[in-house]
Amino acid sequence: MAPLIQTEQSGLDEVVARKLARALSEEALRTVFLEARTANGFIDRPVPRELLAKIVDVALLGPTSANSLPLRIVMVDTPEGKERLRPALADQNVEKTMAAPATAIIAADLRFFERYPRTFPARAEMFLELFGSMDPTSQRGFAWDNALLQMAYFIIAARAFGLDVGPMGGFERSVVDHAFFGDGRWVSQYLVNIGFADDTKTPPRLPRLSADEVLRFA
Repeated sequence: MAPLIQTEQSGLDEVVARKLARALSEEALRTVFLEARTANGFIDRPVPRELLAKIVDVALLGPTSANSLPLRIVMVDTPEGKERLRPALADQNVEKTMAAPATAIIAADLRFFERYPRTFPARAEMFLELFGSMDPTSQRGFAWDNALLQMAYFIIAARAFGLDVGPMGGFERSVVDHAFFGDGRWVSQYLVNIGFADDTKTPPRLPRLSADEVLRFA
């Protein structure tokens, strides 16, 4: 049996080696994490809508619970749209949001489960019943958590395409919901300014915790 075990182990080693070979380069890691910063201001250069759509397509590939995909985005990239957004912004966020080529309103679709015939056809009937029969608070919590997870994918995808992003929670959600989501089906969560950062307005990176402080093995 020894040769068989060795053969199986060798096959597994090859699989692991192939997977490890997919690791991002140092340059890619710098783009996405190591040198990426939260944008605090933007230069006057537009971001094509085609690129923004491509970023969303990539972000949608990230996993969500039961492939629920509750993330919804309104991409505000016109002067008229920015003026609708302005009343909701905290004072410290007005200037950079008005300067950003685009601001993504990150939202959760509270009726996400109605898309299951498309997103999980093999279990659509079961999931429609499961999530459709939940109380509204549970539906909202599930949609909220998974849409936030997708927002993280969106931020990483935008960085991967060479853009800078500035996520913000400093705004009045009820004002945004009234201005952009009149039917109450979508609810706003965060705003993400997108464009090419004005690095002169980027402060030094604040300290981070270390793995030793946040990681445990069990």
